[in-house]
Amino acid sequence: MNAEVRPFRIDIPPADLADLRERLARTRWPRQLPGEGWSRGVPVDYLQDLTAYWGNDYDWRRHEARLNEFPQFMTEIDGHDVHFLHVRSPEPDALPLILTHGWPNSFVEFTDLIGPLTDPRAHGGDPAQAFHVVVPSVPGFGFSAAPRGTGWSVTRVARMWAELMSRLGYERYGAQGGDLGAYIAPAVAEAAPEHVVGVHINGGIGFPTERDVPELTPGEFEQYEQLQRWRGGGVDHHKLLRAAPQTFCYGWHDSPTAQLAWLMEKFREFAVTVDLAEEAIDRDLLLTNATVYWLTGTSGSSSWIMYESTEFAWPQGQTKAPTGVYRGPPAIRRLAERHSTITHWPEENPGGHFVAMEVPDAHAADIREFFEKLR
Repeated sequence: MNAEVRPFRIDIPPADLADLRERLARTRWPRQLPGEGWSRGVPVDYLQDLTAYWGNDYDWRRHEARLNEFPQFMTEIDGHDVHFLHVRSPEPDALPLILTHGWPNSFVEFTDLIGPLTDPRAHGGDPAQAFHVVVPSVPGFGFSAAPRGTGWSVTRVARMWAELMSRLGYERYGAQGGDLGAYIAPAVAEAAPEHVVGVHINGGIGFPTERDVPELTPGEFEQYEQLQRWRGGGVDHHKLLRAAPQTFCYGWHDSPTAQLAWLMEKFREFAVTVDLAEEAIDRDLLLTNATVYWLTGTSGSSSWIMYESTEFAWPQGQTKAPTGVYRGPPAIRRLAERHSTITHWPEENPGGHFVAMEVPDAHAADIREFFEKLR
């Protein structure tokens, strides 16, 4: 195994950007199907406006430069190149923290969160609560190598993250994540229990299932019904990508418009506090994430978390280290405590599913509050 850590810089060839703009301009637009608003999926007029902005006004080079302000590296772990950001705090006693992004996101998810975490002094916070931040790209996402075989799991990725933190010289650290990261971060604690001081997740544990219904209180059953209403809408991407991921990724890989439609379908569905994702997340940030997917050709390879599973299940957490949750309801703490040692569970925090992108300052404050007790 080659343990070398190599500097990395994003430098997309001009021809790739020209190809993206040309493909967007040549989109073969379908007719709008009958139905109100988003009832048939992403509306044609909405996507035409967004792709026109992407192709004519969005400035990748400006956002590429911003991403390159973060020190980036590559290293080989488990036979795969792993891309990661490693941003050390100006505070020498900062606690190391590994952040894991979700799907359909990328390392871009943490663009606005890294500053408040690494340099709280510059963001009106307590410098004693600073973190050295490590942000790896999950295999198959962005600039990390795609899995070359079958049998991948969050446990395998968690072991890679533990190796990465050891390779960087960190013997004591925290783990944080949301969405896919809410599965991987607890698994890091199980992979390296002697090193992980705590796990902070955005949510996901303690969600009631049909098996829990007989023992739910009336108030808890109301939360269960709220969750079922949310899960009943939109496209079940787990079933879709378990069924035929190769089939669907032809369109996403060949057409940036098709890929953008798929991403915005999911971002709108998950940004539950607003009607459109752009009302909660900066449009350029959404397009930077989409551009990373397009330029790296990872619309298919990033789906392994669905096609390598047989059914959907909520994350269960772990008992090796204390767990903090950004926001509880509609999750139920009593159920989460069956599999986790919960020490932080605010009833209300702002934001929807993508809190690192929607409310980075509030997200950073909650992460700092949880780890303050564990330093």
